[in-house]
Amino acid sequence: MDVAQEFYNLNDLAQGLQRDLAPGLKTRIFVGDHSMLSVVSFEPNAEGQVHSHSEEQWGVLLEGSGVRFQGEQAFPVKAGDFWRTPGEVPHGFKAGGDGARVLDIFSPPREAYRKAGTGFASE
Repeated sequence: MDVAQEFYNLNDLAQGLQRDLAPGLKTRIFVGDHSMLSVVSFEPNAEGQVHSHSEEQWGVLLEGSGVRFQGEQAFPVKAGDFWRTPGEVPHGFKAGGDGARVLDIFSPPREAYRKAGTGFASE
């Protein structure tokens, strides 16, 4: 293995597996053996559907603002905030007027995200 192939940059939009999640939501996915990163870009006021999956998920709001929906609650979030979502807990996100960029970390990797495409991986 070429070790240099294991280094990435969050701002290099050419890197990662590209996936359109919903109108105004795009992600770049980086899959490892035991975990996966997804860098999700939200246009202003874009909203992802509430969904759940078996994998544990951590999220970090890198830029912007929004509302994180988790279980039955809504949490206003700003850049620098981060959260953990256990498997099978319903969750979603709505970006604020300035848009948002979220780094999601999954363990184990979500199998349905291993290829480029459109739509949420709950399909």
